[in-house]
Amino acid sequence: MDPLSRFSHYFMAVATTGSLRKAAEVLHVSSSAINRQILMAEEKMETPLFERLPSGLRLTSAGELLYSDLHRWKKEYALTRQRFDELQGLKRGHVSVAMVAALSEGVLIQALAEISRQYPHLTFNLHTDESYAINSLVAESEVDIGILLDPLEGQGIEVRAFTEIPIGVVMRPEHPLASQTDVTLSQLVSYRQLLPAAPLMVHERMEGLYHRHHLIPVQNMVCNDLKVMKSLVYQNVGVGILSLLDVYSEVRSGTLAFVPFSHQAVRPLTLALCVAPKRQLSRAAQLVIKHFTQAIDDMHADMGKNATDAP
Repeated sequence: MDPLSRFSHYFMAVATTGSLRKAAEVLHVSSSAINRQILMAEEKMETPLFERLPSGLRLTSAGELLYSDLHRWKKEYALTRQRFDELQGLKRGHVSVAMVAALSEGVLIQALAEISRQYPHLTFNLHTDESYAINSLVAESEVDIGILLDPLEGQGIEVRAFTEIPIGVVMRPEHPLASQTDVTLSQLVSYRQLLPAAPLMVHERMEGLYHRHHLIPVQNMVCNDLKVMKSLVYQNVGVGILSLLDVYSEVRSGTLAFVPFSHQAVRPLTLALCVAPKRQLSRAAQLVIKHFTQAIDDMHADMGKNATDAP
């Protein structure tokens, strides 16, 4: 059951896209049907909801008020459904999770798969994004759980679990540096360096590291795509500067090696599980948080081992 009428869905789609045609594509209905619903609502409410411009449709002041109310009602209805789920125990439930793309493999996905097997009637909305965007989604209560790097605490989020992620050098297992327990920048001079660009989180750490040592990498390739960087390392093009999280699955399987910089050389990233402080979490969300927290604890122990043991 959906509390929002057909008009409400049409109205919100047009408000979001700014176009009848684009809204029709999203909703898979004709633009004339959407326009008819909006015109009927404007006539009934005796006020225009959109300005008709050559470039598209723009909300009027009345339209902005209606959009805000519909957005709020949609959120409140989701919370009501959560309370219904509480009455049903864990026979039903829905959990929304936003996470960084680097977690698309590994122990957190394994934990999610295990929850899905144990509780087949739970439903999930999974979303990957950049950390700054996830921070906002959590703070605005758009998702139940956010798993991100370097959270902005004090800005509407609460950290429930975290681990530190070392930054270092990624290479093929047979590389001469792979047997070391840590590595310095000076040891990379003779190798081509694959450097992360924005928006990869390691980018800022890497820039700060080179700046402090007054070094400018000369044999380098700069890339903003994690998969491309790992593929180039596989092809033995050079060594990559990444976090252990970026290559966690590959290091565990032995297909790549990771050697960290010393803790003093570069500050590690913080991987954190976050929620909105005032958000009332359902039993289903609390269950997922419990499993994720255990997975992060396991990751913490495993990363400590990988970061200190020679391959």
